Amino acid sequence: MSKVVLITGASSGIGEATALRLAADGHRVVLGARREDRLAVIAKAIEAAGGEADVRRLDVTDRRDVAAFADGAAERHGRIDVIVNNAGVMPLSRLDALLVDEWDRMIDVNVRGLLYGIAAALPHFQRRGEGHFVTVASVGAHQVVPTGAVYCGTKYAAWAITEGLRQELDPGIRVTTLSPGVVESELAGSITDPLAQEAMRDYRKDTIPPGSIADAIAYAIGQPADVDVNELVIRPARQR
Repeated sequence: MSKVVLITGASSGIGEATALRLAADGHRVVLGARREDRLAVIAKAIEAAGGEADVRRLDVTDRRDVAAFADGAAERHGRIDVIVNNAGVMPLSRLDALLVDEWDRMIDVNVRGLLYGIAAALPHFQRRGEGHFVTVASVGAHQVVPTGAVYCGTKYAAWAITEGLRQELDPGIRVTTLSPGVVESELAGSITDPLAQEAMRDYRKDTIPPGSIADAIAYAIGQPADVDVNELVIRPARQR
């Protein structure tokens, strides 16, 4: 069955790969990110392949903007079936570097952005008695590494929020948390701290393509309505 799927952080990496995969599966994807020009390129590729995509410039740190993203999709398509809360940033640094503005940015995007996505989609799902939340967390939700204290903290929060959501909701609304390991993406490009940059070069020597995560999302949302895939950890085989 074709679904209407909202994807945040859809302009690159896991978000882009998920958009391409789900559109290829026949779903209508609604793409949100700050780089609207990049979204337009992705949508054009989807449409050229016979799929359907809408785009909207989206700032997940703006609650009203996220609400308008969901409400607009529901108005245009009559419903929303899935929201993939994927937007995230990862400017790693040691705490004693005191890059407080970067800490705030991670909290705003990785935690508040997730909460705003939940708040935007939940009323639509509750009215229909069905829907699917997908949170893209991280292996950082399960282990803390030096330079990753704040980032891992935000991903622990993402895991906890999503698990709490699962427990609170009626069974008709499904909830999935995906925790990727090292994936080919632009995520490490936001690191400004030299020590963290050096550590990340070694950490990222083994990666998997973002399509591996997109495949997992497609699997989770493709299950029958009475099957809820709650949590998946997906990482390179060599990552320990």
